[in-house]
Amino acid sequence: MRENNTMKRVYVNEEWCLGCHLCEYNCAFANSGLDDMVLALKDKPIFPRIHVEGDERISYAVSCRHCEDPICVRSCIAGALSKENGVIRIDQSRCVGCLTCVLVCPYGALAPNADGVMQKCELCLQNSCGEPACVRGCPNRAIVYEEREAAV
Repeated sequence: MRENNTMKRVYVNEEWCLGCHLCEYNCAFANSGLDDMVLALKDKPIFPRIHVEGDERISYAVSCRHCEDPICVRSCIAGALSKENGVIRIDQSRCVGCLTCVLVCPYGALAPNADGVMQKCELCLQNSCGEPACVRGCPNRAIVYEEREAAV
């Protein structure tokens, strides 16, 4: 059974990205479980689920594309990755930190957290007020959360 071709996802308009890394800070805070950004992030290493890449000419945010046929899910030896309603999720209690998902992801969307357990963008579905924290925190609207027709 083929899935619906459209789904709300995070998209990056790299021509608008300032390379400010605010998306990373907002993501790390939203996923910290704390209500105070200073307590959550000040003087601590952050582990965002989105990453800004680039150089002095262009910068862009990298996050999970929630692929229609995700190789990361098929490759996970522990069965920690799954696809639910179009969103690729990680059961962190099952992750063994083997890094196989990191190796197979063509987008570089997965990274270990402080404990070596994999994490990735899950669209802030468990902690958001309608849109992902990276989108809400982007001062230039370089990151958007919208529905687009899937490429065939």
